[in-house]
Amino acid sequence: MPTPVTISLDAMGGDHGPSVIVPGIRSYLSAHDGEGVRFLLHGDETQIRAHLTRCDLPADIIDIRHTEKVVAMDEKPAQAMRRGKGSSLWNAIESVKTGEAGGVVSAGNTGALMAIAKLILRMSAPGLERPAIVASWPTFKGHTAVLDVGANIGSDAEQLVEFAIMGEAFQAAVRGVARPSIGLLNVGSEDMKGNEQVKEAHAILRDGPFDLNYHGFVEGDDIAKGTVDVVVTDGFTGNIALKTAEGTARYISALLKEALTSNLQSKLGAAIAMPALKKMRQKIDPSTINGGPLLGLNGIVVKSHGGADAKGFGNAIRIAVDLARSDYMSKVGDNLGKLDAVFDHAKAAAPVGDTVQ
Repeated sequence: MPTPVTISLDAMGGDHGPSVIVPGIRSYLSAHDGEGVRFLLHGDETQIRAHLTRCDLPADIIDIRHTEKVVAMDEKPAQAMRRGKGSSLWNAIESVKTGEAGGVVSAGNTGALMAIAKLILRMSAPGLERPAIVASWPTFKGHTAVLDVGANIGSDAEQLVEFAIMGEAFQAAVRGVARPSIGLLNVGSEDMKGNEQVKEAHAILRDGPFDLNYHGFVEGDDIAKGTVDVVVTDGFTGNIALKTAEGTARYISALLKEALTSNLQSKLGAAIAMPALKKMRQKIDPSTINGGPLLGLNGIVVKSHGGADAKGFGNAIRIAVDLARSDYMSKVGDNLGKLDAVFDHAKAAAPVGDTVQ
């Protein structure tokens, strides 16, 4: 029997609120084994019940927690922290802290989600400053976990190693990779290339006491190749890479559509190639990779895209369930403890007056 788990949902979050969140539950149950999974829905009870009726979901797996208060999609994180208590977003996260839920999913305001989640759940280790957002990147071999993709603009060597530890545990829990390989994004594969933070992180991952399958440096084109299972970088570089890839995909998609509909001969060719085109579309379908966990928090928090459809939100639920049922938290805690020991040893060995960055 699957381990029972309860997932808390911010039913009012995102561009569409319960009109997508509730069908998202149905999509999850249809596509995945939902046995043993229950849901806490936080938001306006009248709206939620109307959509529950339309979706014909089992009443025994749904628990509604009414609130009329909502954090707006454009609300500043500082304002959300001051005024957000009692909102659907706040209450959904708090249910994880109290132990009512094993994880939370929200399509709401990213900045507010991160700020409130950090305030309520705290970080999972004393040295962690901010969560890291991980993206599941489609590759020739499946999906590569890339982090950070926007939560931390600049990252020192210790943070990059933290990302490697969290990304490895995530890929094992969600993608079922037995021993995920890890690469550090750099401008070249040679040891002498890169800035000091990247080179220091490389040395720690290569020589440290972690039971990690560290590959070494990887370059930008290695992400889509699937050279490694986890690609580690700072949020500034990761976010630019992600947005560049998204823009390139849209550009190629538009060119392909234009080419296949330009004349009758092209349309006939498109009809013949339709099975292959559908397979390609499924491979790069955003809904299959929707759901970016905020790694490093003392609890499971998954961010869904604000404009996700029901299928996409259902996939975000799947990620939350997989993480909640895994040993992700304990595995991360063990290796972060080893990382603390590495830096404590380095500080003790440093000459008086020197500091370890």
